[in-house]
This record gives sequence, C-alpha cells and structure tokens, in this order.
Amino acid sequence: MTKKVRAVLIGCGGMGRHHIRQMLKQTDTTEISVICDISPQQYGLAARLFTEAGITPPPNQPDLVRLLKDYQLDTAFIITPHACHHDQTKACLEAGLDVLLEKPMVMNAAEARSLMRARDQSGKLLVIAFPGSLSPQIRAAVQMLRSGDLGKLLTISATVWQDWGPNTINTWRQELPISGGGFLFDTGAHMLNTVVDLAGEEFVDVAAWLDTNRRPVETLGVVIGRLASGAMVTLHGCGEAILSCDSDVRVFCSGAILRTGIWGERLELQRAGRKRMVKVSVPPSLGVWEQFLAVRQNQIPNPCPPEVGLRMARLYDAIVASAGKNGQPVKSG
Repeated sequence: MTKKVRAVLIGCGGMGRHHIRQMLKQTDTTEISVICDISPQQYGLAARLFTEAGITPPPNQPDLVRLLKDYQLDTAFIITPHACHHDQTKACLEAGLDVLLEKPMVMNAAEARSLMRARDQSGKLLVIAFPGSLSPQIRAAVQMLRSGDLGKLLTISATVWQDWGPNTINTWRQELPISGGGFLFDTGAHMLNTVVDLAGEEFVDVAAWLDTNRRPVETLGVVIGRLASGAMVTLHGCGEAILSCDSDVRVFCSGAILRTGIWGERLELQRAGRKRMVKVSVPPSLGVWEQFLAVRQNQIPNPCPPEVGLRMARLYDAIVASAGKNGQPVKSG
C-alpha cells in the first residue's frame, strides 16, 4: 500500500476551499494533516467540507513557525494572499517540505530569485500552481508546437474576462501592497503564464495600456508584444465584464490554428485544409494537486518550476513600465 502524502494547507479561503474539494477526491494518496489559517471563520468553512465528506477535519494551527516544528509533514500547499507567498514558501522549503504554491508566485523578480535559491539550497521541490502549465491540454499543445508539426509560429491572441472589479471590492485583491497588481496580475496571471508557455520563448518588446476604471488597481488592459523569433502576441484582459469568467487563446501557425484557454480548459486544432476545429483528446486530470504529486513521484517533469515566476514577474514589470509611458514599447527582461 502506498504511503499517503502528509500535507499542510496554508490558507483556506475561497480558493483554498476549491482546492480542498479536489484534494478530498484523492484521499487514497493524500492526507491533509493540518490547516494553517489566521481566520477562525475561514477555517470553519473549510472544516465543513471535511465533515460533509465524512472525514474528521484536520486541526488549525495559525502559527506557521510552530506548525512546522510540531507536525511531521511531507508537503505544503500555499494558498494565501500574494504578499505572503515568499516568506511562507521559504520557511516550508527550509523545513524540508516540497511545496505547491498558488500563482502568482511572488510580488517581484527579487523574490522569485530568492525562492529559486531556497529551492536549490534545500533540494526540495517547488511547483507553481498554474492550472494551465499543469494541465494535460497545455502540455499537449506545447508538445505539438515544439515538434514543428503545426509549422512556424506566426501570432498568438489571448483574452481573459471576468467580473473581477465589482467582485473583489473591499478585498485584499484590490490592495496593491498585498496583491502586487490588479486583474492582470491576478486572474490575468494565468494568461501571461500560459501564453509564454505556448510561445516557448521570451518577450523582447512589450507595449501596454492599463486602466483602473476608478479602482485602486488595474482592471482593464491591452498588451502587444513581440517574441524573440519575431512572432507577435496580443493580450487582452477585461476585469469589468458582466457576471462571467472565461478565456480564449488562439495560436496561429503556418500549418494550423490551435485553440485553448488560459487554464487549459480546452484544446482544439484546425489543420490546413480542414474547415473546423477538432477536439484533441488528452488524459483526464483532477487538477493541480494531482499533477503536483505526479511531478513529485517523477512521473512527469516539473512544467512549472520557480523560473516561471521570474519569467512572469519580468513580463508584468514590462507591462507596467510601458503603461506608465502611455504605451511606449519597452524591452522585457
């Protein structure tokens, strides 16, 4: 019988509870041994999910330093506000835990480099929980694009929309010191990461326009970029949409058009000479935790190491820099 992975869940707010629901489908491989959340209310909501599943809720220890001393653990899943990510991840790595870290990884490039050093010094695993990178759909798309089977990469067009602005009023997501950015740094982070995954190369030039729509952080954004190969990219984020949350990504190659989403929620392909998109079949997935365990067990390479956090930080910094110059192109990296 395979020994269950002992996990601490750090943060059990709305997104944390989403992940708990998925992890409770994997009790054959996973034991959530303890939760770490400073809010008794959020813990109570999370505990209810265990009770409903017929499982005794794990205890809550809000003091992470004490928790790491008192509990025998294998892994940590960190799902806290963005400003907390660096210090909590570093502490868990130094305590000898493998870590799955919610996106965006960090607040800036300096923090990204710090976590890369902590990963190297500890010898532990660090995976960033981008569902796109961790999805079979995006991995299959990347394989097709790299093989040359679809021809030369020409352009990429990506859009994400959500009622993010009105839905996050009076939350930490609109407090810049805690969130690190607005819609393009939060939900839009999935778009930035997935597009660069698909492109397989860095942005060279970036031009961007951002709008706060009278909120504390940006909720609207348009980005035009040029990749090292000369291929061009457009990124469009609307965080003031009607009640909705969706995305669309089109990759145009000389021999085909590939369609997916920023979370890997679909994968379709239209080859030259064909009249319509055809669904590409991939293995099913229970989400980021299942994929994290597959990486941990050496079943798949790590598709989302901390280097992607540095990559995204550089791209977002270039977007903000260009927007601050009213769309003047800037160099990325």
